[in-house]
Amino acid sequence: MTPQVLQSIAFKWFDAFNKHNLEQLLSLYDDEAQHYSPKLKIRQPETNGLVIGKDAMRSWWKDAFERLPSLHYKVTSLTANENRVFMEYIRSVDNEEDMLVAEVLEVKDNKIVFSRVYHG
Repeated sequence: MTPQVLQSIAFKWFDAFNKHNLEQLLSLYDDEAQHYSPKLKIRQPETNGLVIGKDAMRSWWKDAFERLPSLHYKVTSLTANENRVFMEYIRSVDNEEDMLVAEVLEVKDNKIVFSRVYHG
């Protein structure tokens, strides 16, 4: 895949996330994709920060969208190679301090197979 295709997937990801369109967001992922997040580790310690599969991701993001209706990400940087997109963005939520976040999307056959979040 070209870096341009991967950047396109990342922009679709941001669009779906900021619209809180769960099904659009999940359509970008492989059925068995994995997602790791420090926030997940805190809110659901039994997962050790990792969820596997669309059903688990649906549950995680549905909860986030319901709890944080003002949740919004602002892209600050995107870098892609042939199978990964490195994204930096600002996480904004009403009544919370903005947070700088980095996330890596690993892509195979035009689907995200692994996403990993880092908070800065």
